[in-house]
Amino acid sequence: MAEHTTIQVSRQTRDHLAQVAKERGMTLGQLVEQLAAEQPTAEQIAERVAADRRVVREVIGLELSDEEFDQAPDVLGNIYRIAAEKARVARGAAA
Repeated sequence: MAEHTTIQVSRQTRDHLAQVAKERGMTLGQLVEQLAAEQPTAEQIAERVAADRRVVREVIGLELSDEEFDQAPDVLGNIYRIAAEKARVARGAAA
């Protein structure tokens, strides 16, 4: 059986999390474990970035340095901004 411990939070936070857990059909402990599992550590993020960069290097067949990756444009961020602007324009035209 897993070892348990106590996390101290305000009553308001505890009550809020208990309500969220109830609505999701789980215990408060299960909710906290789920939330913790969804939040990667800095080390986990660095491992994912390194793995993703290895895949990109293999797929494109070029050796790019980490510095070159860091200086590259934020393509996905740009796509999100363009899509958001198009959605705003479309909403404005529909109004």
